[in-house]
Amino acid sequence: MRGHQRSGTSEYYSQQVTTIPCSIIIVNWNTRELLAGCLQSVTSDQSAVSGQPPAPLLPSSPPLPLSVEVIVIDNASSDGSAAMVRERFPWVRLIENRENVGFAWANNQGIQASAGQYVLLLNSDTVVHPAALGTLVAFMDAHPQAGACGPRLLNGDGSLQPSAHPMLTPGREFWRLAFLDGLWPRAAYRQERWDTVTPQPVEVLKGACLLLRRAALDQVGLLDDRYFMYTEEVDLCYRLAQAGWGLWLVPQAVVTHFGEASSKQASEAMYLQLYRSKVQFYRKFGGRPRVALYKALVALAYLPRLAAAGVASLVRPAWRPQARLFRRLLLDLLRM
Repeated sequence: MRGHQRSGTSEYYSQQVTTIPCSIIIVNWNTRELLAGCLQSVTSDQSAVSGQPPAPLLPSSPPLPLSVEVIVIDNASSDGSAAMVRERFPWVRLIENRENVGFAWANNQGIQASAGQYVLLLNSDTVVHPAALGTLVAFMDAHPQAGACGPRLLNGDGSLQPSAHPMLTPGREFWRLAFLDGLWPRAAYRQERWDTVTPQPVEVLKGACLLLRRAALDQVGLLDDRYFMYTEEVDLCYRLAQAGWGLWLVPQAVVTHFGEASSKQASEAMYLQLYRSKVQFYRKFGGRPRVALYKALVALAYLPRLAAAGVASLVRPAWRPQARLFRRLLLDLLRM
């Protein structure tokens, strides 16, 4: 199954010439300073992939060696992100969209424009720790059946961030929404119990930093761009697993992910988009019965939330936005 392509765009050809080990794809929307930090961290870490001395950490840093390429796709940012990239990181290949075409669509643009044996999808709100890229690439080189791998993710304060999770199912979603994972984890891995030197096979890798084998993409296709945002990496991981490719968490590689820097700018819309994307996933890989089950379980989990928030808002007006959001989600769920 290949990723969906909108009409009028170029197809993804597996015959394209691969000349470099790794292409780094970064999609940006109004995260100018975070993007600068991300690119600076990539600059300092490029020696781990290329074997060359690291470039100096200065705005005038020279281009990366030809063994690594970095492509930034800017989704019509209004904060000067594109100008910053041109000025401070002239070695980066910049693609500027005239509108926000969504995360999956923009990543596909980058993949189509890239030439690496591996493709790293990297969020703009990340900082790559020393040797992380080289560690991920070395793992893929040593494990030819691995279709994708990802690093151990940390929050901005250094605490552990979930880097992977089991595949989505309606039952697991309800389990998570009912706060039952603390009793018996079904929707999450107990990653805090994993050591930091042993790679772990996983079902879904978080898309904040995801290294993909181009040969695997040739087989299963690109990200499905019908997901505007969220769940696109779940869809891709599902297709990779169905095709027999392994997915691995490589904890020796470390990346800090600040998290939701773009989505916070439109938090309510993105909250609803998250559930809309999950409905899309279940419709695609389960049809109407699975969508109906998922919607019923979400409603079962959110009706008590709505009731509690509604009562609380009578006493504390600060709860009104929360009650309004829960109400809107339940109403929109019927139309999803």
